[in-house]
Amino acid sequence: MGFPDTRFSVNLSILFTELPLRERPAAAAAAGFTAVELWWPWPDAPVPERAALDSLRTALEDAGTRLVGLNFYAGRLPGPDRGALSVPGALSRGFRANVPVAVDFARSLGCTSFNALYGNRVAGVPAAEQDALALSNLTLAARAVAAAGGTLLIEALNATESPACPIVSAPRAMEVVDAVNAATGLDNARFLMDLYHLSMNGEDLAEVIDRHTARTGHVQIADTPGRGAPGTGTLDFAALLDRLRKNGYAGWTGLEYRPGDTTGDAAFAWLPRPLRAAR
Repeated sequence: MGFPDTRFSVNLSILFTELPLRERPAAAAAAGFTAVELWWPWPDAPVPERAALDSLRTALEDAGTRLVGLNFYAGRLPGPDRGALSVPGALSRGFRANVPVAVDFARSLGCTSFNALYGNRVAGVPAAEQDALALSNLTLAARAVAAAGGTLLIEALNATESPACPIVSAPRAMEVVDAVNAATGLDNARFLMDLYHLSMNGEDLAEVIDRHTARTGHVQIADTPGRGAPGTGTLDFAALLDRLRKNGYAGWTGLEYRPGDTTGDAAFAWLPRPLRAAR
């Protein structure tokens, strides 16, 4: 495969997981990557100890890796949660407490892209009430991100793996993007286009790219089926990423796939080493 015009980042929350978190940036660098992204690394701690934040920051800096994307607190991810910001109670409170912490941590590393995962529907709570809570929390996050010169990302998951999540299509994610931008007037909410999730939903990826690239802030990829590396499934990533480029996308493309039985450099055999470093 080629991809000479694609800027790749590697997600350290799903790749290199055979290693402790603090060792993953160096492993990514050893594999040739200089840009990385992360889910919120402490699923049980929206506000972790300062020492934990400092340790991870040092690991990223010592490895020479650039953090280009960070999730806000999303509950137990990976696990049963699919976000926190729409869920009344502890999860929502955790999200709000996490916002200034995540923004401060990311800003200290030059990262300006923040993914805010919506959350599952909750039995017994009207959907409208959950959506109002979500908009309130997303408005809070968008304003905090704007103060750091950043972008708030809204991602669509897939209905097969996340049946209780209401954000499971590109059009629905774009509705949320529009609602946040209307509420804040900041226009700093954008679509996170995860081609794996959209493919699992049966969406026409070429149509999604043509329609939504201009308002896309980040792209993530994994092959379908199986969420494996490119080349293990049915998606033509050379064509898809070329289509994104022709539609004007010049941002990061996050590698967010399961490596299967491979570890380390072997998990990236599909991508020539000269194309791994940030350009």
